[in-house]
Amino acid sequence: MTAPVEPRPVFPARYVNLEAARRRFGDRVDRLGRHLWDSDVQADRVISAMDGMEKGEGWRVFERGLRGEPIPDAPVAMRELLEEAAHVPSWVDWRVGDRGGALLMRAGALGGAVLGARSLVLGYASPGGNKPLVFSGRLKEQAARRLNETARFVQAVCRPAGMRPFADGWQITLKVRLIHAQVRKMILASGRWNTEAWGVPANQHDLAGTTLLFSAAIIDGLRKLGMPISSEDADSYIHLWRWVGRTIGVHADILPASEPEAMRLADLIELTMGEPDQDSRDLTRALFEAAFDGCDTKQKIREAQRNVMFGRLVCRELIGDELADKLDVPRQPIRYAMPMMKRLIAAASHVTRAVPFGERSAIAVGTHYWDRVVEIGLQGATYEFPLPKSLGYLAA
Repeated sequence: MTAPVEPRPVFPARYVNLEAARRRFGDRVDRLGRHLWDSDVQADRVISAMDGMEKGEGWRVFERGLRGEPIPDAPVAMRELLEEAAHVPSWVDWRVGDRGGALLMRAGALGGAVLGARSLVLGYASPGGNKPLVFSGRLKEQAARRLNETARFVQAVCRPAGMRPFADGWQITLKVRLIHAQVRKMILASGRWNTEAWGVPANQHDLAGTTLLFSAAIIDGLRKLGMPISSEDADSYIHLWRWVGRTIGVHADILPASEPEAMRLADLIELTMGEPDQDSRDLTRALFEAAFDGCDTKQKIREAQRNVMFGRLVCRELIGDELADKLDVPRQPIRYAMPMMKRLIAAASHVTRAVPFGERSAIAVGTHYWDRVVEIGLQGATYEFPLPKSLGYLAA
């Protein structure tokens, strides 16, 4: 007797190329696609509970809990989320995670270039995943803030011990988790969200994809620029972001445990996400034009123009000409300088590994770079990652 064939699940319209994806990835396509309908139920419950508290009191209590202070007056949902987030699974190895974070610190300015010119741009390229940002309605005004606060988040996560419970990176990760839940609630309440087309706002599929933008995409981008990265270092970096993903509320069964798993999941998401849309192009343009914010002199304008030219050059190198053309990232007249730059990066990396204390020095220099990025970039932004009150502000 033939076993009954289960009907194929129905996915949001944004989930495309399914037959081609199934030929390559099998039924994993359907198992992943189901997460487009899933939110972060635990965080959603916390936001609902905070709605019943006095204005601002819920967030103040939550911040006390993040610091490890007793919060007997907190809603049950909030206490449960914090207790769960402070529980460290047995697979987490702090030394491995710290080694992973050191990779980004060692990369220094290269890591910053990859974060802006590859990771964020790839996120904008997803015509479904970019919609929560689009609902902010302030693409240009918020571009610099998104970049700066994302840099702050990544820096805090990757610093030594940054993701231990109650440490800086751990606290920011949980704030961002509740920000996602708050934004999800406001978007759904707006009546303008097309669930059939895009799935649930800030869904599990997209949260997992975001962890890949900060992990697999960074590794791949650094290698494309000529920085050698061992498999052990790459796996350590994935290990760190697996724990970040768990803390930020991603289902454990989606999170990759190694570089090959992460790259394969990234390939699956890329194949099924669809072509960039006009929102993708607007977000990308706003990202680069953010360099002109505050340019009130000719000298600052010229410097911003050089930075934009370099950023677009790196972007085309890291995402490829085909996708760059679809995002309207213009070709740069200095593009032929890219091979020489990559050779210089590879040579510098070789010297760093060869000389005594070379890697330690590189980590120190890179850490100083990230500290300066945060110090300068957050002028006019915030360290606090406050809970948004309207769709006019979307953080991280």
